[in-house]
Amino acid sequence: MKLTDQYHKWVEWSEEDQVYIGKCPDIITGIHGDDPVALYAELCNEISDVIEYFKSEGRPLPKPIVRPMKEVV
Repeated sequence: MKLTDQYHKWVEWSEEDQVYIGKCPDIITGIHGDDPVALYAELCNEISDVIEYFKSEGRPLPKPIVRPMKEVV
């Protein structure tokens, strides 16, 4: 498993902003774009960059806290 895989990330449509928003609250506040697939790839790259920055600074990574909700059946 890659280090980035421990952090929950998703892309959702923002009706208010009329763009897709890519989120990973444990690492970054978010990014936006018009193509959800390209945005998810960009989000993953941004998260990797932040993790590399933390490692280069000798800082501990944020603990993954955000988890997807499980659907109750």
